[in-house]
Order: sequence, then C-alpha cells, then structure tokens
Amino acid sequence: MTSLNDFATAATGSMAVVGRRSAVVAAAAGLVVSTFGAPASAANTTENVSSVPAVDTSALTSSARAALETAPVVTVAADATWALDVPAVTVTVDPPKPVVAPRTAAVASRAAARAALPAAEAPAAGASIPQSVSGNAVLEVAARYVGVPYRSGGKTPEGFDCSGFTSYVYGQLGISMTSQSSAQRNVGTVVSRADALPGDLIWSPGHVAIYAGGNTQIDSPKPGSTIQFRAIWQSNPVFIRVS
Repeated sequence: MTSLNDFATAATGSMAVVGRRSAVVAAAAGLVVSTFGAPASAANTTENVSSVPAVDTSALTSSARAALETAPVVTVAADATWALDVPAVTVTVDPPKPVVAPRTAAVASRAAARAALPAAEAPAAGASIPQSVSGNAVLEVAARYVGVPYRSGGKTPEGFDCSGFTSYVYGQLGISMTSQSSAQRNVGTVVSRADALPGDLIWSPGHVAIYAGGNTQIDSPKPGSTIQFRAIWQSNPVFIRVS
C-alpha cells in the first residue's frame, strides 16, 4: 500500500472532472499534481458541469491533500494559440538530363558514296595505273582497291578473292552479279579481244579480272598477292561486256 492507492480510488469515480481540470503525474520520487485553471469562456459551455459529482477530498491521504493544496495554478488566456517550430526544408532539384539530338542518317547518292571511300582504299602510292582508268567508271572504282590483299572467299575491302573483287566493283556502280567466278562467265555478252573495252570482264576457268586496256588488267590473283594492275597472264581468256 502507498499514498497513491487512496488517491487513485477516490479520483476514479470522478475522472471526468479530474481529466478536464487536472493533470496528474506520478513519478518514482513522489506525487506531483498540477491543476490547470480553465479559461473564463469555459463557464459558458453547454455541458451541465454541476451534474458531475466533485472529488471527495476527505477520502484522500494527507500527502495527496497536501499535493493538491500546493499544486500551482496556471491560467491560460481564452485566445491562447499553439505554435510549433518547424525547421526550414531545403529542396534541391536534380539537374536536367542533357538532351541528346536524334541521329539523322545522311542519305548520299551512290556517286557521292563512291567518292567518299576511305583513304586506305585509294590506290597504293606508286602503283602503275593505266591511262584508260581516267573517265572509266569501272576502272576508277577498281583502282581504289589497289593493294588490298587476296583473301579466299573475300568480298569486302578487308580482302577479296578474284570474283569477290569484280562483283564488289560492279556492285558499287549499281550492277549486281554473282560472286562465283564460274557463274560470272554468263553475266554479259562475249566480245572479241579486238573489240574489248576497258572495264569489261576477263574470264578464264578458275579466274576473273577486269580489263584495263592494251595488255593490262586489274585483279586479285592468288594468296599472298594484292590487287594490282598487271599484264594479262591468262591464255585465251574470254572478254565479257557487262551492262
């Protein structure tokens, strides 16, 4: 039993009044009772306060009565307001993402594309280029690949075999043909050697080249060699006009 027991028993019966008019705090060091005075406006409430029984202080222990008698009275003005200290909040906006312009594919003509071939595909320095190349569309394209190595099955400027080279050159001019040397025998019209013109095909079993006028041709002949203008070395080749 402690001094709080009697006070709790008496206060429980009239908790409505105690809850409205008083604040009771129990601590290990003792009992502290604070009574807050109601503002003057509280007397005008519509609630019938007189019907609520008062706390019977006679039943309280002497320590509880002493606490009530010495409790401070705090008067609060009727227009009192509450204020809260809210710390300022700083909002940092993420920097905008850089705008990347959409890629636009430049559409160039086939002639412009041929003229813009990389320097690595230009004729090798000091290469012997016949006079017939100038003004001849086929030979002008073919001359750009002088020095490219022979590659078996090659069909690109990284390496050509004989028929891969001829089909690629003609392809740059918009003329599509097979990359098989045997099938290139039938891609055009056979002409005599006397009637052959620079840019015609020179075909022989197992090999195909491009006629460069006189006794010269340009081709990718065999492994270990590169594309060059050279003398016609095939015996009895067939000259083919491709259109």
